Order: sequence, then C-alpha cells, then structure tokens
Amino acid sequence: MDTTWAAAATAVVLVVVPPLWSVVRHLVTLVHEAGHAVVAVATGRRLNAIRLHTDTSGLTVSSGKPRGPGMMATAAAGYLAPAALGLVAVLLVDGGHTPWALYGGLGTLAVMLTFIRNWFGLLVVAATGGVVAVLIWRTPASTQDFAALTFAWFLLVAAPRTTIDLWAHRRRARTRTTDADVLARLTFLPAPVWNLLFLLATTAALAGAVWSVGLPG
Repeated sequence: MDTTWAAAATAVVLVVVPPLWSVVRHLVTLVHEAGHAVVAVATGRRLNAIRLHTDTSGLTVSSGKPRGPGMMATAAAGYLAPAALGLVAVLLVDGGHTPWALYGGLGTLAVMLTFIRNWFGLLVVAATGGVVAVLIWRTPASTQDFAALTFAWFLLVAAPRTTIDLWAHRRRARTRTTDADVLARLTFLPAPVWNLLFLLATTAALAGAVWSVGLPG
C-alpha cells in the first residue's frame, strides 16, 4: 500500500472508531470555524471572536451586514471548509508541495490565535500549531507527506460525516441555530435542503480527491 492509501486508511480509522473520533473531532471543528473566519474576512466582514468548546462545538462571531452574499458565504463556509481544505491538501502533497500545505496551515493557526476568546480554544489551536511546527522543522519529508496526507484524508472523510451528524442533531434537538438554519433564514431554501447541499458538496470533494490520485492498483 503506497503512502496515499496508507494515509487514507488511517484517516478512515480515525473517523469510524468512536473513541478516536471523539478526540479528533475537535480538529474538524477548528477547520470549520476557520472556514467561517476566513470567508468572513474575505467578504468584508469584521472578525470579532472564535471559540472552540469541549463538546466539539464552536462559534465564530463576525460583524457586518446581517444579510446579503457576504453573510450567506460566511454561514455556508463552515461545513464546506474541511472538505475544501482536505482536497487542496491532497492535491498539494500529490504535486510535491507538502511544505506549502504545512506552512499555510501554520500561518492560519497563528492568525487564529489572535481571535480565540476561550481557554479550550486556545489550547486546541496552540497544540495543533505545535504539532505542525514539529513536523516542519523536526521530521523528514516522508513523515511530513504521510502526516499531511493523513490529515487531508481525515478532513475529506470527516466532512460528509459531520453533515450527516448535523441532520441527526437537528432532528433530535429541534434546534434552529445551526448553519443550515441560518442559511434558511437568509435564503428561500429550507434548512434540510442546505443540509443536503452540504452533504453533496463534501461527498463530491471526497470523490474528487479519490479521482485525482487514482484508485490503488
């Protein structure tokens, strides 16, 4: 089994084994909230705070127009960010550009630290940044490739699962505060449709990554 598929197999284990998933799920939340933050800034909104909670939930607060394309893009970015980042990372590593992926991740984490507003969030971001720094400056290229690929595939596999979890959460808790519900209030599409769109988009990213590297021979 080559490095790509060994990393993919490791990623699947991280997602499907409950004790492991309960821990690494925090990394998905980190990327989810980073997606909200990056798109908020990119669309001209003001980023105020990011929080990561022990129950694997998170919150990104930004200010700006309460409606419009910027707010819609910001709300949609969370569930799409892990799949998008995973796909980009797979393509970068497959193209021999692993350092770009690692340095990009480290830079993003450094910026996030300035907006984290709770201790647990600070711990998660700082610990993740420390791991990435060790990979960059203390490990050989082969280890960097495997770690970057494992994280990329983990995000790609985890992204559809979180959209399915969102569906179950909305039915169980009857909550109306999720990203899908925010988008429903901003558009003419109901929350279940947005949930389905998240699932289709994240599954498409996973399929795209598999297609780009080719199935193992």
